[in-house]
Parts: sequence; structure tokens; C-alpha cells
Amino acid sequence: MAKSLVTLALVCVCAVIIGVLWRVLYLVWLKPKMLEMQLRRQGIPGNKYRLLTGDRNDEKAAFKEAWSKPMELTHRIVPRVIPYHDHMVKSYGKIWFKWTGTTPRVNIWDPDMMREILLNRSGHFIKPEDNPLMKLLTMGLSTLEGQAWAQRRKLINPAFHLDKLKEMVPAFRISCIGLAERWEKLLSAEGSCELDIWPEFQKLTGDMISRSAFGSSFEEGKRIFELQKEQTVLAIEAARSLYLPGFRFLPTAKNKRRMFIDKEIKRILRDIICKKLDSMEIRGSANDDLLSLLLQSHNPIAASKDQNKNSGITIEDIIEECKLFYFAGQETTSILLTWTLILLSIYPNWQQKAREEVLDTCGKNTPDFESISHLKIVNMILHEVLRLYPPAINLVRHVNGKTKLGDVTLPEGADILIPILLVHHDPEIWGEDAEEFSPQRFSEGVSKASKGQNAFFPFGWGPRICVGQTFAMIEAKLALAIILQRFSFELSPSYAHAPFTVITLQPQYGAHLILHHL
Repeated sequence: MAKSLVTLALVCVCAVIIGVLWRVLYLVWLKPKMLEMQLRRQGIPGNKYRLLTGDRNDEKAAFKEAWSKPMELTHRIVPRVIPYHDHMVKSYGKIWFKWTGTTPRVNIWDPDMMREILLNRSGHFIKPEDNPLMKLLTMGLSTLEGQAWAQRRKLINPAFHLDKLKEMVPAFRISCIGLAERWEKLLSAEGSCELDIWPEFQKLTGDMISRSAFGSSFEEGKRIFELQKEQTVLAIEAARSLYLPGFRFLPTAKNKRRMFIDKEIKRILRDIICKKLDSMEIRGSANDDLLSLLLQSHNPIAASKDQNKNSGITIEDIIEECKLFYFAGQETTSILLTWTLILLSIYPNWQQKAREEVLDTCGKNTPDFESISHLKIVNMILHEVLRLYPPAINLVRHVNGKTKLGDVTLPEGADILIPILLVHHDPEIWGEDAEEFSPQRFSEGVSKASKGQNAFFPFGWGPRICVGQTFAMIEAKLALAIILQRFSFELSPSYAHAPFTVITLQPQYGAHLILHHL
């Protein structure tokens, strides 16, 4: 009897081992090869699958080479920013696939197909499952799907209604005036100074977000921004490396640092939330900022019972939304302002046109919501900067069901790469001057800027379009108007043109300008 039990146990163990091995074989070899075969049958080219790593090592080598030195002062930035994609385009054309580990990622360049993916009428294009270490950076609304996403979006949308944003403009003005006054103190007796504007704009947008969205100043949120900046570097490193299941639990030095940063950010945000709750209890209900709005929707009892029944959100959910807004809100606007001043330094004629428009509209008065809404040239300039230097250069979606898209049938299990930067620089869409700075192309609005098709995606598209895009544009217009009133600027001899990506499209060696007081 005992011998029979031992034999049965051994058979069970062997069956489990065989099952696990078969599952591993399927995931790391059979499934990728089947997906590859389905794509190649349709004539979609790409590299052969390589076990586990895919094209990861080649892509890392391409980044290392391209980012090893600055480039010449042009806007033909694709070969430097996404060198491997540039190589794939030259090798295969506009539609191809590359390997991200064991998953084929299909490059879709056609604007109509891109819009169809982002509209997601079929429901088969979802956000991909991130490396677990990437989730330490941001989660919240950006990672939700289905009903959970719809409920959260509905909850957050009112905070970004135009009437609500108008109320935030006085807080924006305080931050912008503080920046201008700080710059004026740095000027020499001759009325000029050299300054790296990239960290300056990070401080500015951090202060704007802290004041308008959370009712605090930059100093209170400064530690969060510093920690998130470090977490971003660690997250990108994780994303570009092969991730093995369970790796995040290993007590490596970087994993311990990642976890510490995550806990520290959450601790600071909890303190801010507690202060806000105390303030709301003293003053009664308030909805003057994003955090207040989220807290009013917090129902501890209902939320703990069922997160999916429109019963409010937990404090942990609110913390994740705060992390996302701190990160996305600061990065998008600070990057936009940085590249705008760089480009206006390269093209002083457009700098002067923008300044004349601001002075004609506002005089020497501090701009307000009404005045910046009439800045047509400034608006054109910001759109052209977003076209040439979009903060997010790609969007990725996962195919969770076999789907027909134009002439292409996308297999379940593949990823879709929406190459915003490539589309924004495409001469077939924007004309032969696609890689030139020409704000005039937006003189009749976004819809008429390209050749017969809307191919402008700096904030995404469709129902998941960035909820904070109007917030970011108001911030940028106001800041730029105040700067143009008080300063002129030019590139410093020490400026090195080197756009590269750390989540967003950034200047690798900073953005050194020479400011002159007007």
C-alpha cells in the first residue's frame, strides 16, 4: 500500500513537472513562433524570433551608440531618439514587427489605422501588462481598463472641465511670476545670464501642480518630484532588461531602492491627504482642487466592499492617481516649455512674432485666462513644438482578441506600436518640410495642418486621450507669455542638441540658454 502511494506521488510530481515544462516551452518558444508565422503569412516583415531576448539587445546597443554624442542642430531627430526603429523602417518600410522579449510588436504607421486602434471600438486593443517594476512609477487611470477605467475617468473629468481650469489660472500665475522674478535676480549687471532652463521648468510645473491640484506649494511636493525622477531612471532600466517572474522580490540593491522610493512617495502623499482631509473637515466640503474632488468620492466602507460598483475609490487608489498626476503633469508641460524656448532661440523671428502678439494682447499686464485664449501665434508655435518634439514618442496597445484592421489581421497576443514621432515627421503626411520648424502650418487649426488627414497625436487620441491636455496647454501658454514679456533668449555656446527618451523626450545634456532682460 505504501509503495503504491509513493508511486502515485511520483507520478503526480512528474505530471506537474511535465506540465510546467510544457507551459514554459509554449510561452517562450511555441507561442512566439506561432505569432511570427501568422504575421509573416500576411507579408509583414520583421526579424526572426530569438529566445527570450528578442530584439532587446540590438535595441540597447543602438541606443548606446546613438546617445553617445550630440547631434547637429536639426530636427531630423528620429535616428538619434529611436535608432532601432529608424533601422527597421529603412530595412522593412512602414509596417513591420520587432520582438519585445517573447512578444511581437507590430509597427502601425497609417493614421487611419492608428485612430481606429485608439478609438478601440472592438475592445481588443488594451494597455499592455507592464513590467511589475514599471508599476512602481505610476498606475492609476493610465493602467485601468474597461468599467474600472470608465468609472475613474468619469470621476476625474470634472477636475479638468474648462470652468475648473479657469479657477486654477491665478495659482498658475503665482508660480510663473515667481519663476520670472527668480530669473531676474540671476541676471548680471549687463542684464543677461546663462541658465539651464530644463530644471527650471521642472520646478515651475511642479509648483503649478502642487498649488492647483493639491493646494500646496512646490516645497511640499519637492521630495516627491526628486524621488519620482530617480524612480523613472530605475523603471526605464527595468523596462529595457529581460524580466524574469518574481525578480522584483529579490533583495538586490536596485530593487530595495525601488521599493524604498515607492514607500517614501506613498508616505508623503498620505501626509498631504491627511492634511487635506483635516482641512475639508474644518471648512466643510470643498472641491477646489483635484485631491479634494477625489477625496469626496472616497467612501471607505463601500469602496472596501466592492471597487467595481461606482462606490468611490480607496485611499490607495487616490495615492496612485496623485503619483500619476505629479509625474505626468510635471513632465509634459516642463518638456513642452523646454523645447519651445530652445526652438524659439533657434528661430528668433518666431520668438519676436510671439512676443509682439503677447504685448499687443496683454501689454505689460500679467496674462490671464481671457488674454491667453487669444494668442493664436503662441498656440501655433506650441503645436509645432509638440509635432516635432512630442513628449511621448510612442503608444503601445496589446491585442487581446484576433482583429481585422485594414488589410492586416492582428493575432491575439501581439502588441501594437503607434509611432507618434515617426508619424509627426512623415513627409508624406506633413509635406517636404516635415522636419522643419514651421508653426504656420497650424494657422488654420490642427485638422488642416497635415495633408488631408489628422495625424497629430501628442496627447493620444480617442476616449483615452490625455485627460490633462487642456491643463498642460493653459500652463504652457501662460508661462511662455510671461517669459516673452520680460526676456529674450538665445542658445548658449554650451548648448548641445541631444534629444533622447527617459519616458518622455528630454534634452540629454540640458537646455542652456542665455537670457536677456527686456
